[in-house]
Amino acid sequence: MSGIPEELIERVRDTADIVEIIGEHVELKRTGSDYRGPCPFHGGKHRNFAVIPKKQMFYCFVCHEAGDVFTFFMKRLGLEYPAAVRAVAQRVGISIPDRPTGGPDPREPLFSAVAVAADWCTRRLLTADDAEAARKYLAQRGIDPERAGLLGLGYSPKGDEFLAAMDTLGVAQHVLLDAGLAVKREDETLRPRFWGRLLFPIHDIRGRIVGFGGRVLGAGEPKYLNSPESQVFHKGALLYNLHNAKQAIRREERAIVVEGYFDVLRLVEVGIEEVIAPLGTSLTEDQARLLKRYTKNVVLVYDSDSAGLRATFRAADELLRAGLRVTVATLPEGEDPDTVAVRGGAAAIQGLLDDALDVLERKLQLLDRKGWLGTLSGRRKALDRLLPTLRSASDPVTRDLYVGRTAEALGVSRESVEREAAPRGGMRVAAARADARESSYDRERPGRRRSGGGSPERELLRVMLHEPEWRSRIRESLPSDVQFLEPEGRLLGMLAAAPAEVSAAEILEGVDGAARTVLSDLIGQGLGEGNVDAIVEGALRRLEHRLLNEKKRAVARKIAVASEEEKVKLLREKAALNVESRKLRTHDWNVIRRGGRTGAG
Repeated sequence: MSGIPEELIERVRDTADIVEIIGEHVELKRTGSDYRGPCPFHGGKHRNFAVIPKKQMFYCFVCHEAGDVFTFFMKRLGLEYPAAVRAVAQRVGISIPDRPTGGPDPREPLFSAVAVAADWCTRRLLTADDAEAARKYLAQRGIDPERAGLLGLGYSPKGDEFLAAMDTLGVAQHVLLDAGLAVKREDETLRPRFWGRLLFPIHDIRGRIVGFGGRVLGAGEPKYLNSPESQVFHKGALLYNLHNAKQAIRREERAIVVEGYFDVLRLVEVGIEEVIAPLGTSLTEDQARLLKRYTKNVVLVYDSDSAGLRATFRAADELLRAGLRVTVATLPEGEDPDTVAVRGGAAAIQGLLDDALDVLERKLQLLDRKGWLGTLSGRRKALDRLLPTLRSASDPVTRDLYVGRTAEALGVSRESVEREAAPRGGMRVAAARADARESSYDRERPGRRRSGGGSPERELLRVMLHEPEWRSRIRESLPSDVQFLEPEGRLLGMLAAAPAEVSAAEILEGVDGAARTVLSDLIGQGLGEGNVDAIVEGALRRLEHRLLNEKKRAVARKIAVASEEEKVKLLREKAALNVESRKLRTHDWNVIRRGGRTGAG
């Protein structure tokens, strides 16, 4: 690690005038919004070296050297990263206190390997014959080679030429594996992870390339392949283009979140710079918290089909939980931000942003179009659809506004909405703990038939199928953040929302595929023996254990890449989670132990 706080590094980078600083070493002349001059690295005479102030970066269209102001000092003056930061800080009048660095960053070989790979793949894209298909594809998307190089796009060829090149450049095989650039075949030989793919470089917040998103060219699956989790690449804690967009996000006081890499590139091209994207997956808690460092306002611009709407509302709930304010822009049917920007430029995108609705209003709009707000049964279903958003709103003012707007739209009392939207957790059953002793003892004692059988999701589904009056109580008690198994997780939501009078047979008629198989099995098995209160509490307790384990894994991933200051806070968080986990285990053991005495007596 550099030993310099991350916040201070960002302040130095944001304060530095990259044009002025590089202009002390290179004769620059303005060309449009950029500055051009002869390249100081390959010694060219023509003005192929560009400094782009909007992105705070430089790039040579001939030798493809690129980076930020720190990279320039490192490459031009031969400085290590901490020394480069200090040199720029001194240049802009920011004081960095002397402090021990704690030794070299053990991840540095991985950062270096990914940077070397990115440079090699960019050169390959721009010059190699076998990259012609990739260049043609980019041309169809309106990206010429010069812009592709500026964006750092690359091409990973088929075959083992990439591995040979990395060996020539001094990158060891074990480093390629650790950096996620190679995988092992069955015979233990290495194979490039990215095989015949167009590569999008993914940067951390400091602008270092830490991984890639690879798009297949032609037929093949998966369509997009990301780098695997590593010491430097954590998919759920990174956002595509945030390293470039963070200044614009602060300036515009909003972040625009889109779904794909090309959506980001197109919006930036037409002049909308505060745009980022998750890495091909649902937006995560870590990504939401990362965004909150730069703004309180987020606009979601996802596709308007059913899959896009589901992704929109999942992302919105995550952002609301982080305390952000969320609006939703509605795209024309069949369009994405890329196609809208190609057709209408910045004005068309700005029109969508101007018409963006608060996420709750967008949900109400869709429910009204379905006709649900016009009937009593429809309003009941509509409230169930709105509850995830109501419960996710962690900001007290936003939550209060949401409760009032929902009550008004559905024609019910505010108190009813508040009661339904109350945080889930804890069964309202007086005898649950006492009955749990008997059930827990059943699980441990040989020769006794277990009341349950399988995952906690199946236990709860079994109860809701055979004891439908439990559905509303289970709905109120499900942990909101746990990752459910599928398709059981979807079925939990369906059954928990179903009124008690809806029979298991009616529910079965409404599902197919794997979900139908699960329900058929559970209906056929019956409820089994054991106290229902105890079955439910046991299943909920197992879900609590799972949620704690998920949180502990998330903290461990953050610790691996945290600064020293962040690490102290994260270690406290980890310790608190361990205490909570021990309390849960102690409670479970005490229940079993007490149950054992009761059964023996």
